[in-house]
Amino acid sequence: MADDSASGKDHRPGVQALAAVLVFAGLLGVLWAQKEFQGSSDRGPASCSDDDHEAARGHVSAARLCTALNRSDLPALLGTPREQAETAYGSESSFKDADGTETPSPEAEVSLKTYSVKLYASDDDLRVGEMSGLLGRSAESKTVLGHPAVLYSDHTVALDFGLGGGKVGSSTGGIARHLLVARDAEDGGGSFEVALWRQDDVPPDDTALLRVAERVLPTVPGWTGG
Repeated sequence: MADDSASGKDHRPGVQALAAVLVFAGLLGVLWAQKEFQGSSDRGPASCSDDDHEAARGHVSAARLCTALNRSDLPALLGTPREQAETAYGSESSFKDADGTETPSPEAEVSLKTYSVKLYASDDDLRVGEMSGLLGRSAESKTVLGHPAVLYSDHTVALDFGLGGGKVGSSTGGIARHLLVARDAEDGGGSFEVALWRQDDVPPDDTALLRVAERVLPTVPGWTGG
């Protein structure tokens, strides 16, 4: 993660855990691919598992986020219409505020040959309009479907599994672009976040990120039309 975004870590669970999540996601993707695709090149696109934990009452589940993100037109929205989802999953997590209140923070990820996309949900009281100053110099205030939003950058983590006798380790990878969007037009607290990065570490296309957000977010439970 870039140093200039460090001040936002304590306020955004998605930002705080991004590096760890991407390490886990990369490892999970490799293991999943070895299991599911070895000798099965004609297998169809990956589907979301329905074996997910129930979300806390009133909160969107990781399974619902995965279903919303893993839509049939996602490759076209990303500008790679010939590709298909290779991995798709959701995971439940939560974080504690300073007062000990635990807030669910589910997430989902879909990966294709060129791109990976992640969708987070946060049901906290933080306003998106208050976040732009905490996300580094790259942060840009936006409006998405009538909702306040912030566009910013972060780094992925490059993994080395020690193949060919090399050392196992990690290093700073390519750029991930994030779009943090308020759940409602009034920015009354709570948000969704869409993150996009490329497998080849080339900077991702902001236009593709915005296309995905505009098509996916209105289908997520908890989104309020603007």
